[in-house]
Amino acid sequence: MVGDPVADDVRRTALRRMRSVALGLLLLAAVIYLITLGQDGFLGFVNSGAEASMVGAIADWFAVTAIFRHPLGLPIPHTALIPKRKDELGRGLEEFVGENFLQEEVIRDRMQVADVSRRVGRWLSEPDNARRVVDELSLIAATALSRVRDEHVAALFSEALFPRLREESIAPLLGGLLEEAIDDDLQRGLVDLALVELHAWLLANEETVTDVLGERAPWWTPPALNDRVASRIHLELVRWVEDIREDPYHRARAAFDSMLVTLATNLQEDPPTQERAERLKERLLDHPQVLASSISVWNALRRVLTSSLRDPDGALMERIRRELSTFAERLLDDEELRNRLDGLAADAAVFAVDRYGAEVTAIITHTIQRWDGKEAARRIELHVGRDLQFIRINGTIVGGLVGVFIHAVTVLVR
Repeated sequence: MVGDPVADDVRRTALRRMRSVALGLLLLAAVIYLITLGQDGFLGFVNSGAEASMVGAIADWFAVTAIFRHPLGLPIPHTALIPKRKDELGRGLEEFVGENFLQEEVIRDRMQVADVSRRVGRWLSEPDNARRVVDELSLIAATALSRVRDEHVAALFSEALFPRLREESIAPLLGGLLEEAIDDDLQRGLVDLALVELHAWLLANEETVTDVLGERAPWWTPPALNDRVASRIHLELVRWVEDIREDPYHRARAAFDSMLVTLATNLQEDPPTQERAERLKERLLDHPQVLASSISVWNALRRVLTSSLRDPDGALMERIRRELSTFAERLLDDEELRNRLDGLAADAAVFAVDRYGAEVTAIITHTIQRWDGKEAARRIELHVGRDLQFIRINGTIVGGLVGVFIHAVTVLVR
């Protein structure tokens, strides 16, 4: 058992002081008893009170001492309770805490009184506090990202993700995603981007296009004719791409959209198409470059995130701080949000107690079981012994009053 030496010295001094007070009252009662021994009248009342005070003081001294050790070192039954029965006391304390503190009603009432969300909102509304939270969380996130090694990512993909992908049929999923994308017209942006890039490439690589077309020409045609034909084809190809790019309702766009719709339907309903998609999936998963590319993508993403998280004045950190401040304002202004979050916090606390409460309270029993009996008694007495001395003091005073009362009754009866 380890305690704070400074605090223990303070407790030890206070315990000695109260013991001295209790012992002083006992000695005072003994002196008064001896001085008034055999006296009648008023001194007879004093003598009876002093006698009863000694009895009460000694009885309560015995009771207090018996909790921690054998009085006078004598092995009297039912004394030294803590050294002998610390394990039973630990189990009783465990049951007491579990039955009276770790109950759903108690937890929910306490969470309601605590008003956690309002306090959090008020604390986060201070710019310095919000900045501190963001800085700490960003440091933790950046450190965690830096600790993830390539072998960890490779194991995640090869041992968890890829086997799961092999078990799942990919075709219906791809078909559903493609159908949703078409419904939202997401393909139009990709087509526009592809057309812009294709048009720029055609303009910048006329010679490459004409060379490729020239290689496909018959051997017997004159080279001059081949060059004119290739140039004409390149020009028409550039114009065709321009027409598609400029006209959002071009037939080529409509044909492409129709092809995507058909593909989405076949992926969800056509067995041959689904089988081809599954074979493609297997080839991709078996290809070693897929794993290497996945790790490369992760590393690139990690570098970007880590760099952004380590830049306190960067756009990402500024955005996070701004969103956190906005959230704090909502917590202060939106009572419905606060009630909902407080309810979620209470549910989480109740769940944690229901699931782990027994393990938490068991710490009490396990910790007390590891304590040495005498050392445990000494430590507990150091913490509560000062207050227990009031039992001895009260016993001395109350005993004296009871002695006076009994002596008065005796005199009246006589």
